[in-house]
Amino acid sequence: MSSQEQNDGVQTGRLASNIMHFARVLRAAGFPIGPGKTIEALEAVALIKLGPREDFYWALHGIFVERYSQAEIFDQAFRLFWRSPTELRQMMALAKPNAKNEENASSKEKIRRRVADALTSENSGKEEEEDNPELEFDITMTYSDSEILQEMDFESMSVEEIEEAKRVIAEMRLPIMEIPTRRYRLDERGNRIDMRATLKAGLRSNIGIMLLKHRRKVKRHPPLVVLCDISGSMSRYSRMFLHFVHAITNDRDRVQTFIFGTRLTNITRQLQNRDVDIALDRVAASATDWSGGTRIGESLHDFNRYWSRRVLGQGAVVLLITDGLDRGDIEGLEKEMARLKGSCRRLIWLNPLLRFEGFRPEARGVKAIMPFVNDFRAVHSLSRLRDIGEALSRVRSAEWFFEETME
Repeated sequence: MSSQEQNDGVQTGRLASNIMHFARVLRAAGFPIGPGKTIEALEAVALIKLGPREDFYWALHGIFVERYSQAEIFDQAFRLFWRSPTELRQMMALAKPNAKNEENASSKEKIRRRVADALTSENSGKEEEEDNPELEFDITMTYSDSEILQEMDFESMSVEEIEEAKRVIAEMRLPIMEIPTRRYRLDERGNRIDMRATLKAGLRSNIGIMLLKHRRKVKRHPPLVVLCDISGSMSRYSRMFLHFVHAITNDRDRVQTFIFGTRLTNITRQLQNRDVDIALDRVAASATDWSGGTRIGESLHDFNRYWSRRVLGQGAVVLLITDGLDRGDIEGLEKEMARLKGSCRRLIWLNPLLRFEGFRPEARGVKAIMPFVNDFRAVHSLSRLRDIGEALSRVRSAEWFFEETME
């Protein structure tokens, strides 16, 4: 058989179908895999000419794995999907835990749950129909009660847990923080005398006595501006956060939302649809750089130049969700962050990397952003999303900021 015939056989035969199903399993486990990646995998397998199993493993690994955190998930999915007897025996042993395998089970529980859920949802991409005990065990691994779900990392959630988390997010509401504006309204219990209203009332009366009129400042919640990173390293978190933004967009007014990867996109209008699925479908159609690279500095430059004067009036609060791993000009990022901070009331940075206990702000992008934020919080679980309300409801610091700027 010639080399060309062998390549055609790989791309059109049973192996090609199995590679396609394997790509679907990885996508269900959270990998950003599309048709292009699947085609590249077929071409890579054709180039190795169906050599040793190890070559086959690394060919697919080189195509599908883009981050270090995906490596172990890929390894488990590969061994289970391509029927590794050793790995299957290990999975069966976990069904009857003992002192020897307890530590191993706890260290890999989250990743196994995602792989198990992906394999069961795709039926392993195989034509075998027998009821295996491994599948029964895998299904039980997808269960999680509400307390565990609240603290679970979005990255380690199974498909069912993500759907449950989306339902919880849809019911979330942010506390509406009210701040004093520059406007006043008449109020009998106001702490200031309204001389203009007092004189008008005195001219209209004939009793010879002028009754004092009082006024107070009008309070209103500030605009909320969301800047969300949709690059490859932020894909899972940005999707969940957009569900959260959709919930608060339909709960309050004056919410502006922007997404950025390599370019800035305004998705405020798309998120105003009451149906979250339709809204996010429109967002996906608008974003041509989803799961791509990251250019935070350039995106913030576009925001400051074209949008800041329109949406950052009246003391807006800005939520910046990104991991800070910028590939662009760091000096430009510092300049744009300084300009953004000077245009808003509060700048809150939500970073999923804070979920790691050993996180240190050593990346250049992180160091450039840190000096300009008022608050720095994690955003990797449902409980952390609820904490955003605490950051947005600091009325005392907001009023102090307002009074200082008025002077």
